Amino acid sequence: MLLAALAAAVAYELHTSRLQSRELSRYAATLTWQLAPGPSSAVTFPDAGPFNERLGYTQLPGLINRLQQQHFVVEQQTRFSNALLNYSKRGFYVPYTEKTHAGLTLGDCRAEPIYEHAYPAYQFANFDEIAPQIINTLLFIENRALLDNSQPLANPAVDWPRFMKAALSQVGRAMELQDDSSGGSTLATQIEKYRHSPGGLTHSAQEKLRQMVSASVRAYQMGPETLAARKQVALAYLNSVPLAAAPGHGEVHGLGDGLWIWFNTSPEQVNRLLNPATGADFTLAERGLALRRVVALMVAHRRPSYYLFAGRNELEATTDSYLRLQADAGLIAPALRDAALEQRLQFRNFTTEPVQHRVEGNKLLYASRGRLAGLLGLGYYQLDRLDLSAQTTLNAELQQKVSHYLTSLANPDTAREIGLYGKRLLSPEKTGDVRYSFTLFERTEHSFNVRVQTDNTGQPFDINDSSKLELGSTAKLRVLTTYLQMVADMHRLHGNKTLPALKELAPHKNDRLSHWAIDYLMRHPERNLEHMLADALERRFSASPHERFFTGGGLHTFANFRKEDNYRRPTLTEALRESINLPFIRLMHELVRHSLYQDEQRASLLTDDKDPQRLIYLRQFADKEGTVFLRRFWNKYQGKPTEQQLAAFFDSVRPLRSRMAAAHRYLLPEASLAQFSTFMRERLPYDHKLTSSHIEKLYDQHGPGVWSLPDQGYIARKHPLELWLLSYLRQHPDATFTDVVNASAEQRQEVYGWLFKTRHRSARDSRMRTMLEIEVFTDIHERWQQVGFPFDQLVPSLATAIGSSGDRPAALAELIGIILNDGVRLPVVRINSLHFASNTPYEVHLGPDMQRATRVMPVAVARTLRGALSQVVEGGTARRLQGSFSLNDGTPLVLGGKTGTGDNRIETVTRYGQVIKSQARNRTATFVFYLGERHFGTLTAYVPGEQADNFRFTSALPVQVLKGMEPILRPYLQPGAQTLCHQQFAASESTPRNDG
Repeated sequence: MLLAALAAAVAYELHTSRLQSRELSRYAATLTWQLAPGPSSAVTFPDAGPFNERLGYTQLPGLINRLQQQHFVVEQQTRFSNALLNYSKRGFYVPYTEKTHAGLTLGDCRAEPIYEHAYPAYQFANFDEIAPQIINTLLFIENRALLDNSQPLANPAVDWPRFMKAALSQVGRAMELQDDSSGGSTLATQIEKYRHSPGGLTHSAQEKLRQMVSASVRAYQMGPETLAARKQVALAYLNSVPLAAAPGHGEVHGLGDGLWIWFNTSPEQVNRLLNPATGADFTLAERGLALRRVVALMVAHRRPSYYLFAGRNELEATTDSYLRLQADAGLIAPALRDAALEQRLQFRNFTTEPVQHRVEGNKLLYASRGRLAGLLGLGYYQLDRLDLSAQTTLNAELQQKVSHYLTSLANPDTAREIGLYGKRLLSPEKTGDVRYSFTLFERTEHSFNVRVQTDNTGQPFDINDSSKLELGSTAKLRVLTTYLQMVADMHRLHGNKTLPALKELAPHKNDRLSHWAIDYLMRHPERNLEHMLADALERRFSASPHERFFTGGGLHTFANFRKEDNYRRPTLTEALRESINLPFIRLMHELVRHSLYQDEQRASLLTDDKDPQRLIYLRQFADKEGTVFLRRFWNKYQGKPTEQQLAAFFDSVRPLRSRMAAAHRYLLPEASLAQFSTFMRERLPYDHKLTSSHIEKLYDQHGPGVWSLPDQGYIARKHPLELWLLSYLRQHPDATFTDVVNASAEQRQEVYGWLFKTRHRSARDSRMRTMLEIEVFTDIHERWQQVGFPFDQLVPSLATAIGSSGDRPAALAELIGIILNDGVRLPVVRINSLHFASNTPYEVHLGPDMQRATRVMPVAVARTLRGALSQVVEGGTARRLQGSFSLNDGTPLVLGGKTGTGDNRIETVTRYGQVIKSQARNRTATFVFYLGERHFGTLTAYVPGEQADNFRFTSALPVQVLKGMEPILRPYLQPGAQTLCHQQFAASESTPRNDG
């Protein structure tokens, strides 16, 4: 009796779902989450599932960590309720109304969309939009009782008769009583499977149970009655069912995309054809073909990779069967059945009719979508399918205007109108060969925001932000910055000392800067830093080119751009304004000596060679200095794969035979002659006289053991310990810095061992000077990096003062921003906001960390530099810009900047220094500027390759191009124009949610 009652109760429950509807709906109501400020630990991300992977939910922990390492912070993130946290940790799939349509949305700083990729492309917006014939076909083939109105509490996750039949067939198959087993999955569990199960497959009974439980809880989220949820199941299935991957497109999901991609037909048209309200306007043949295609895709989803490729004949036959069965069941009229049976499936020919996904290749997308892909470490295919909205700092409207302007300069008439023809500019026949690149920043309270980043090349590569160019005289700005910072350091050290204390100071006789600073402080008792910096700019340096300088390991001479400057002795302000080379060569020489003689240990190496204490000191010096330099080189190469380490090193070696040979044979001693030959020809492509016999001779001359480590470093003009460290890391890639220090004790002494010898002091002194210059330039490099220098090292030569170390225009612009911001370096921001998984349990908002302001120069130094840069516009090399920018009320805009021209060549010289061959590599002209109080940037004109030989333009060209841009920029430079850009995503309220 009890068993009978129990059986009756079970049967009643299976028929009505009354108990489960009540209890599961109550439980589902506790599975909530809310969005709140800051990062969250109360969230469980999925670890598998095709849809979770495609939308990026499985990757979110890694992406968040990657972004945090790149100075982004979590601004908002979801918190699971305790019930949902426990539910998800048990392995069940988090219940919410999932998206079937998502992808990358990218907006500009005004919240205007600049790129949207919604995937899948076609979706039914709601259940009522779907043609009844499509719904009937789906239910007939997959889940006939899904929308049965007679059972309002029904659980769509379990069709008990079908489930029992499937279970019995599995038992029969296990006992070898039958060959095939039938499926027991409802549409609801199928959705759970292909979205969330590992690989989209059911690998075990436990996984099937997880699908059923997850689908059941999801169904009752809306309450005990499930008809709305069941309609949602049908809608979600039609919008997201997997239909294999198509050539040239990738994965296909949803009936709509399936119709378009596999049959090259309009989903909207098919929906109209199969809707009784609209289908009557079409022929029976058209309706029959539409139905056949829908039925075929409903069948194909069971084995899509088979049916849609090799199994097309079988797909045709199975489709015919279902068409007949539907007619027998009274779901379609015999006439429609016959019309459908008469048709054949015509698949898209992907060779002649490829699926077109054209993304407009413009600089706006390269600078935003490309930047975002690099930020997240993803390819475009993955990026476009993420559930992500992002905001860039670019102003799309202004970007497009500037891009169009730069492109228009290829037109000779436009170039003439802008004034680009003349001496040191262009001629009409060459206008179209010049590439222009422009970047504009806006200084805000917490960051330097990129508003424009474009060029006229139409290519992804960005000259301003990704190149390494010799930009000539723009390096003078970096030298002057270092000089004024050193003056400020001297003021800080000695500004508070009494006059007698100052008189007791005895700087080295070769430290001219210290002598000048101390003398100034003695003569000016008020000790005002601003006045001291101003006077520092009024110091005069000879512009004579008739002097040889020991630098870069040899004797060098330098020239001015204009011969009429050769006999002048200008102030530093004048030299900056008129871009005169030799004063800055001499200023750099002074800075090098100042750095050298400020360090007593270094300075002592150039004193009495017979001092008996020198040997002990030199050993201590070798150990200490060697460790310091090992640390610097360790920081430079740490974390990079061996190939990248070697590539970075060889890129920094001047491309000369002996230097490249010495470095390669030391670092890769096992390399064969053939490998060595390939390397030399790749690194010296312009050395046409490099024969095979020369290469073989170099291979033998620099072989292992021929030279000592110090000799190899001297020949390569690289610090020997840098060579040794790279060699050690090749053999011990997992070594720690402690391992490096312990292993290098002998090498540190060896590197400095030549200092211990007494013979050939002149040669020893020469090497000493070369090595000390390398070390001093490492100190100067640290100063340059603090103000944005983008590369790992400087060329240890006075030629760095006029551009030989290269630069990036955007990095120079950042220096201008620091100067404009009174010496405070702010983070450069290009991506302003990242919003992942909106309206889902995994939602997270990230933005750049704005608390990274760093003072890198005194206020007085920044203001002094700003004044010096303004003179470049008022009467110097950028004077053609004077008075060209103003506010709407007519007030002139304060302008400043620095010009630079780089004529980059490979020269072949005789042993006496005579140039016998000069081959152009590129020609650049840059103007780095500020426009008023908030805006700054850079404009570069660039001609690559040998065609640069045909051009003689100077930095006057980018100045004139910027002048012609004034009408475009004027509206954005006004005091209130910053309101044009604002945050796209407002903070969401922290309210409980459990669905989308």
